[in-house]
Amino acid sequence: MWNKSCKICCRYRTIHEKSNEKLNFDKDKKIKDNILNNKTFAIIKPDAIKNNYTGLIFDRILKNGFSVLSAKLLKMTKKQAMGFYFIHRNKPFYDELTTFMSSGPCMVLALEKENAVENWRKIIGSTNPEEAKDGTIRKDFANSLSENAVHGSDSDENAEKEIAFFFSNSEVIGNQ
Repeated sequence: MWNKSCKICCRYRTIHEKSNEKLNFDKDKKIKDNILNNKTFAIIKPDAIKNNYTGLIFDRILKNGFSVLSAKLLKMTKKQAMGFYFIHRNKPFYDELTTFMSSGPCMVLALEKENAVENWRKIIGSTNPEEAKDGTIRKDFANSLSENAVHGSDSDENAEKEIAFFFSNSEVIGNQ
């Protein structure tokens, strides 16, 4: 009973199923990209903690529509700071940066919002607080270029790496 039309039908199903697998793969990739696009990493740096700005900065995070997926108050060791800022190891400010970041407590945060990296960077403002727009976190709370109150990931890929540097999967809401 196996005839030519059965072969054509079976072949069509196989091709159709493979194209659906491709579509599902593309959908899964879009979902993964969207999830990455919705997370960022932030640090409230030692200068902001010391000056009691933590609550004010945290309030800005929430008022700007971010969800906090995880947060830790910690004191980085020099070794942790060197590991976290390893990408800057050949820059002249590396030692000053890692010394500063290990000088006192800081708060590390995994944040979520649509276009999280881009939105967080708008809220924090320019790295140099003198160049930051009025109303940004750095304009309002930073002491100087080297003590600029907060850190923000510069890309979705770095946000993922930076979150993983400080948090296990089980510590980040939605990653369990």
